[in-house]
Amino acid sequence: MLLSEFDYHLPPELIAQEPLLDRASSRMLVVDRRAGNWRDASFRDFPHQLGPGDCLILNDSCVFPSRLYGVREHGSGKVEVFLTRPTSPDGLTWEALVHPGRKMRTGERILISDDLTAEILGRGEYGERSVRLHPHGDLHQVLDRVGHVPLPPYIRRADTDSDRERYQTVYARERGSVAAPTAGLHFTPEVLDACIGAGAEIARVTLHVGLGTFQPLRTEVLEEVHLHKEFFTVPEETRQAMDRASRIIAVGTTSVRAVESDSSSSETDLFIYPGFQFRRTGAMLTNFHLPRSSLLVLVCAFAGKDLALEAYQHAVKEGYRFFSYGDCMLIL
Repeated sequence: MLLSEFDYHLPPELIAQEPLLDRASSRMLVVDRRAGNWRDASFRDFPHQLGPGDCLILNDSCVFPSRLYGVREHGSGKVEVFLTRPTSPDGLTWEALVHPGRKMRTGERILISDDLTAEILGRGEYGERSVRLHPHGDLHQVLDRVGHVPLPPYIRRADTDSDRERYQTVYARERGSVAAPTAGLHFTPEVLDACIGAGAEIARVTLHVGLGTFQPLRTEVLEEVHLHKEFFTVPEETRQAMDRASRIIAVGTTSVRAVESDSSSSETDLFIYPGFQFRRTGAMLTNFHLPRSSLLVLVCAFAGKDLALEAYQHAVKEGYRFFSYGDCMLIL
């Protein structure tokens, strides 16, 4: 199966650059797999799709300010360090993307602020770097002061203070993601209360979004894809809630990957593509994803490739807003 089969044309003006003032005011395209059709709706209608016996799975991972800007210790060149995953028990050695990476040699140091420097330790298979952070004080407190919200590159503006609140779900609590689980950005406390009022049970998983979720696929043959591993956990109370449920609705592709992964593990590199047998997921709420991405491939695996891509074409025609700050799709 080829990656080129999972492509569509997206006019650049449909890529949302700013979030809506009201989280819950997004549009929602409801796709019915059994009927093979779709209809336009509002996200505020989402609780009306739920009922007793449903279990809503939320990814409670919290985005942290993982994008750092500094200068080379010996020279004036500016450097960007994008932290993606801690790799040491003390949390100070990280897998990272460094730009410009080619100029940065092993052992070189980057001056980020008066209380934070980074040292290049090595290089990975696809150009990622291993970096050692040297903070003065608690690392996370330092990152909160000097780090930037890791807005994706298709949002062509600098991050602002408002992004610290808006590029975060209202139920985030476990710090560790370098990108938001964006399907959850539409929820407000009132919508969550309405979901409970409809009879649904709410359960949480944690999957810290890293390179495995958003890095471009590097091979044309899907069977040869290997994603980076991402930390995840499915608590026992969530497993029990899923066992009680007659239908599991996963909020976001990260929630899908968490509940469909081997829950005895602490990391997952699960790549879901057409032919995958879903064991848990009965419905999915998701944003609109980039062409030729692992996330779009996952959506096609769940909804069916032809139906999913036809629904995407409809969304483009009707002017839906795409990607992280955009509208959403509910697949039933």
